[in-house]
Amino acid sequence: MNEKRCSTATAAVYGSEEMLHPAPTTTIPEEMTMPEIAYRMVKDEAAIETQPQLNLATFVTTYMDDHATRLMNEAIAINYIDQTEYPRVAVMAARCINIIANLWHSPETSDSKTGALGIGSSEACMLGGVSAWLRWRHRRMKEGKPVDKPNLVISAGLQVVWEKFCKLWQIELRQVPLTREKRTLCAEDAIKLCDENTICVVGIAGVTWTGLNDDIEALDKALDKYNAHTGHNIPIHVDGASGGFILPFLKPHHKWDFRLKWVVSISTSGHKFGLVYPGLGWVVWRDKSYLPEEMSFSVNYLGAEVTQVGLNFSRPAAQILGQYYNFIRLGRKGYQSIHNNSMEIAKYCHKRIGEMPCFQNYSDEVVNPLFVWMMNDNYNKTAKWTLYDLQARLQQSGWMVPAYSMPKSIEDMIVMRIVVRQGMSRDMADMLLRDIEDAVKELDALKYPTTSRLTYERQEAQLGKVFTH
Repeated sequence: MNEKRCSTATAAVYGSEEMLHPAPTTTIPEEMTMPEIAYRMVKDEAAIETQPQLNLATFVTTYMDDHATRLMNEAIAINYIDQTEYPRVAVMAARCINIIANLWHSPETSDSKTGALGIGSSEACMLGGVSAWLRWRHRRMKEGKPVDKPNLVISAGLQVVWEKFCKLWQIELRQVPLTREKRTLCAEDAIKLCDENTICVVGIAGVTWTGLNDDIEALDKALDKYNAHTGHNIPIHVDGASGGFILPFLKPHHKWDFRLKWVVSISTSGHKFGLVYPGLGWVVWRDKSYLPEEMSFSVNYLGAEVTQVGLNFSRPAAQILGQYYNFIRLGRKGYQSIHNNSMEIAKYCHKRIGEMPCFQNYSDEVVNPLFVWMMNDNYNKTAKWTLYDLQARLQQSGWMVPAYSMPKSIEDMIVMRIVVRQGMSRDMADMLLRDIEDAVKELDALKYPTTSRLTYERQEAQLGKVFTH
């Protein structure tokens, strides 16, 4: 049968002509395709990916309840920036900023707290960094001093956005090394890197690499002493990567936020432990005086004067509605319950993995619902595989559990990480642990070292380490 079959509304999807040909890769098709067929082509290609609930690499929310999903789907066409057309969305965004600022103990007395939203925590970090840079420039210019050598101090456990920020704004990035003994930011080491050109020191609550928190209270005390001695005015920006939505609910008495003198801005991700689908970040300043005026841009070509703080202009409104819905639906007790369950499951996995003879945990404590582990030193001497092989085996069962090397100065350490989010149950944790145990048995039964193991041994041999099988 050579004649071309027509795809009609009554044709079976898998009986259509389109299913006989590859999907377009370089040019747009000449003809239209029935929506049922186009949907299935895209759906089938995406279906081979890891299922979101089994993706323990990602920090972003993969589950929201049906009402939240429905609410966000109904708002999918709304652009937040069109505040003339959708003024109530802007009102709800401002309410979210107020709620978050108060969770972080904002000292601002105004009913309208000073903050902004971003597409994600990366944009929120950028806004916190830009404000610190501009404030530093203003102060230096007022004093008649040069502004050509700004620097920023942060732990080597930084998220890549801070590298981007420093490169884009031509700011020297000064990293405080992590070591096997100092596994979070050392306040004393950070102070040693500070000088009159330091725009801020960044403390991280929920380090992406490890899940640990920098001791921001210790950093605040060290900076207070340093600023008093030098006359500098170096502030702290807190990158509340994971901890921004964990600490207020699970450790409300822990001081890491605006209760500390030198913390002047905090950013976080609404689409991580804020429990909203991807596409939302938040940044809050101590008060209005810390947000430079030139960061606010106004336009009137949308029907009225619209003033906005952000690197991006258009942005989805659906995530804002999702965040406000969560605040109403869950309340403080709901967030506490969900995060507490995630923490308990993370601690359970941490304990079980730490008990396996081949592994050792990076940290004795779980402070956020994620943790990393590595090969046991003694076990590693005779192993025929690496954690990269374990990642590949788990992926065959649908799990995405990443293996990676640690930051500079401890980059010889290879670790694995799991992030426990809303949507993971104790039963799922047991399934994961069984799959890890089964994969280890298979890997231990190998007769010859894997390719990744041989590569690892070549690299280690250069450092003078010897392995026997």
